[in-house]
Amino acid sequence: MLSGLFGLDGVIEMNVKFKIALCQLSVTANKEQNIAHARQVIEAAAINGAQLILLPEIWNSPYSNESFPVYAEDIDAGGDASPSTAMLSELSRSLKITIVGGSIPERSGNSCITPVVSLAQMENLRQNTESLLYVDVGRIGIGICYDIRFQELAAIYAARGAHLLCYPGAFNMTTGPLHWELLQRARAADCQLYVATCSPARDSGSSYVAWGHSTLVGPFGEVLATTEHDEATVIAEIDYSLLEQRRKYLPIQRQRRGDLYQLVDVQRLNSTETRMFTSQKRHDYIPSLILLVYARTEPCLTQFPVYIELIANP
Repeated sequence: MLSGLFGLDGVIEMNVKFKIALCQLSVTANKEQNIAHARQVIEAAAINGAQLILLPEIWNSPYSNESFPVYAEDIDAGGDASPSTAMLSELSRSLKITIVGGSIPERSGNSCITPVVSLAQMENLRQNTESLLYVDVGRIGIGICYDIRFQELAAIYAARGAHLLCYPGAFNMTTGPLHWELLQRARAADCQLYVATCSPARDSGSSYVAWGHSTLVGPFGEVLATTEHDEATVIAEIDYSLLEQRRKYLPIQRQRRGDLYQLVDVQRLNSTETRMFTSQKRHDYIPSLILLVYARTEPCLTQFPVYIELIANP
């Protein structure tokens, strides 16, 4: 775990460096095998020094509407009813790492639906009220696949103080070569922060063929690390000191014309409580598992993503 990451006022120390792992997993029709393989890959990444792990979109199930109800898990019930989340939560706790757990299908009753349930009553599971997550490796904005197309969402995360945006996604063989890297670099350059993406590995025999090419982009829009379409784990360093450096020499945030255009954070505007990130509202910066639950007929959340955060140290 990183020590001394946040100062007394809750503001991150900008001289922090850590390793991120983008786990581009091959997915099979065997769910138990997918879960066991993901465990092995996460453990290996942690041994190699990764303190933040990013998994792909739909890593425990084939990517098809027919498969989602079959492979869906009851996250509310937990335990044997949700072996994917149980495994990830266990590893986050035992390895003392933060895991952005990609996405999986979720079952609610007899349906496979978009989850909007409250998880506050569970002992080791809670739903965060902020889309910006405060974890031991900084402030992370979360999106999923299609969300990366919306500059406004990334801009709101940046305005809230994000250092890194994570997008598990599965672009296809048409949008992948045209837009995947382009959008990552655009979001990073627009907001002057890090952008990390993680795709499943390509399976040419699947009904849905993913582009792959999981990537880490730096705050100047530069590709820092990437891979091709086969299974791979990309391990790269994130250095928060570069954020301040880039913003100092290219101060676009201070040069915006607020008299001509403004970004409106509707979620904050409509909130009954103004959330101030000060020493009076300190968070417990602990290793966490962030899971993007996928249960739609389309792989996108076009506004704020629905996610669940499993606490590693209950």
